[in-house]
Amino acid sequence: MSTLRFRVVEKAFQAKPVEVAVPAERPSDYFAKYVFNREKMFKYLPTAVYNRLVDVMDHGATLDRDIADEVAQGMKKWAMELGATHYTHWFQPLTEGTAEKHDAFVEHDGKGGMMEEFSGKLLVQQEPDASSFPNGGIRNTFEARGYSAWDPSSPVFVVDDTLCIPTVFIAYTGESLDYKAPLLKALRAVDKAAVDVCHYFNPDVKKVVAYLGWEQEYFLVDEGLYAARPDLLLTGRTLMGHEASKNQQLEDHYFGAIPTRVAAFMKDLEIQALELGIPVKTRHNEVAPNQFELAPIFEECNLAVDHNMLIMSLMRKVARTHGFRVLLHEKPFKGVNGSGKHNNWSLGTDTGVLLMSPGKTPEENLRFITFVVNTLMAVYRHNGLLKASIMSATNAHRLGANEAPPAIISSFLGTQLSRVLDHMEESSTDELVVLSGKHGMKLDIPQIPELLIDNTDRNRTSPFAFTGNRFEFRAVGSEANCASGMIALNAAVAEQLVIFKSEVDELIGKGEAKIPAIIQVLRKYIKLSKPIRFDGNGYSDEWKAEAKRRGLDCETSVPVIFDNYLSPDSIKMFESTGVMTRKELEARNEVKWETYTKKIQIEARVLGDLVMNHIVPVATEYQTKLIDNVYKMRGLFSEEETRKLSAENLAIIRKIAEHTSYIKEHVDSMIDARKVANKIADEREKAVAYHDTIAPMLEQIRYHIDKLELIVDDQMWTLPKYRELLFIR
Repeated sequence: MSTLRFRVVEKAFQAKPVEVAVPAERPSDYFAKYVFNREKMFKYLPTAVYNRLVDVMDHGATLDRDIADEVAQGMKKWAMELGATHYTHWFQPLTEGTAEKHDAFVEHDGKGGMMEEFSGKLLVQQEPDASSFPNGGIRNTFEARGYSAWDPSSPVFVVDDTLCIPTVFIAYTGESLDYKAPLLKALRAVDKAAVDVCHYFNPDVKKVVAYLGWEQEYFLVDEGLYAARPDLLLTGRTLMGHEASKNQQLEDHYFGAIPTRVAAFMKDLEIQALELGIPVKTRHNEVAPNQFELAPIFEECNLAVDHNMLIMSLMRKVARTHGFRVLLHEKPFKGVNGSGKHNNWSLGTDTGVLLMSPGKTPEENLRFITFVVNTLMAVYRHNGLLKASIMSATNAHRLGANEAPPAIISSFLGTQLSRVLDHMEESSTDELVVLSGKHGMKLDIPQIPELLIDNTDRNRTSPFAFTGNRFEFRAVGSEANCASGMIALNAAVAEQLVIFKSEVDELIGKGEAKIPAIIQVLRKYIKLSKPIRFDGNGYSDEWKAEAKRRGLDCETSVPVIFDNYLSPDSIKMFESTGVMTRKELEARNEVKWETYTKKIQIEARVLGDLVMNHIVPVATEYQTKLIDNVYKMRGLFSEEETRKLSAENLAIIRKIAEHTSYIKEHVDSMIDARKVANKIADEREKAVAYHDTIAPMLEQIRYHIDKLELIVDDQMWTLPKYRELLFIR
């Protein structure tokens, strides 16, 4: 196996960039080439059908069966002109990935032949076998029926020879089994609640859209090196490996020149992404060696989530073409930065106003402050839930170190916005609102300069930072489906806006004028939500103690953090907004606990195999060579000289014995602990047992393996080392 390591290292060093065929047209000409967007709809659908479909997409109108048939015919014609022969309902089950079952456009023609056929029924709804997807006990294995239903708000697209139709995935009994269904409900809830609040400032607002701009971080590793690391292959991260002498301490990789092989990969990826309508804009080296980032222009939240799921799939495919494997695990390498997926979230109206953006008048700034403060209240009231929404076995390795935010949700606002809120809190409502003759009321709200947009992003340890015209949810992991965090955030904000409006309306009903009523409620919220505001060092022990004193969720056990989904406040919030029922929340938590257990279980099994098949045999072989050397020294020198000359070898022999003994003993203990945990029937308790007893053993065993890596002859070590994985490009 050691010869494999050196063969793949040599091959990786010799790898050249793959030639990328660049389209002759400008990017704007081939953008969305494989997407059935409004331009294609207008071309391939009758005008009346096009207009009714647009009404469905924009206003949620009902899609009639006769319209669905005509839409299906237009889609099929367009897709077949691009070479499509199959179609699939493309959905997002609770596996963190996507799922698809391909069917051909073929039916019997009644004459012994076949014909291409695609009906509205096949477009709108299908019945895939749901028995093998995570469901949390909502349905039994013998009840396999589940439905996928078309989401018209996300355009269909063609990948290779298949027409992909974005869909929701629900159980036979109506509960959601995916991420898209509750996301759409959360977006509808925040739309309605935000429109109602917007009417205080502009009665013409009819729709509020949640926007999302994600920043996808990832590592690239040469395919040969990846294949020679079974832990990377099976778990997505290195379960062992001593830090290289040089990693990211010189800060020379961040924004550095992009390596030529990587640049070719990025170019290829961007071309294919643009053809699929994904508006990729930014690419650069990240902080850690062989770590990079890709980011698009922000889009409507539902579409942005679909595009992120699609880009992750595309990245895996394109990486293999270029001799790479893409690592989306949040912490594939110990001791260097992990990978996140910052979610830039904002709200905007159909009148063209970004609600998180400061205005030019006091009234516009009051609207801005209204939405910022209500967001802070939502994050404060549901900080534990928001943490649960981004937490996983993999993201837990990333949070709290190397520029990743800590596992305590807080919000950084920056000096200027903090001063504005403090001014509002410290002033009375009468001081903030003064009568100004014929011109009505004058608001004493300090002008928020345009510089604010560029003057806030200064705290990299903040999990939820205000960055000028949006909030940046930085705690989201690179491998995650953005929908998880977006469901919780949008639902929480929707609930908070409803509460805000009811309190303001109550004051107005008692005779208070509208503006003073709004300010009075906002002042109360600014004071109540103050515990969530934190501008300091999120890594410090002092902050952990302070956060606990403030009543923020400081739990670190992943399975216990998931309990936040089933707190009375969370259940009330999800049910009152119509996003999820208690039954759906309970089912999702069963899935989360089971997934956590399985991920730790797989890592423990892989580590055990590597220990017995690689680490211990190699260490023992090297130890035997040293022992043989000591015996031969005795034949050449006196006992006293041998003891002096072989002292270092004897010390290494002892160290190897101590490390291998510890490793074997604790691998056996880990196996026994797994057997005990596996007998626990309750999924939550089983996950807690894996977290408390088995997960710590992984790190304890790793420590001794990494010490052996420093001792054992490099020529004998079978697994590619960090210096090879991180610096060969």
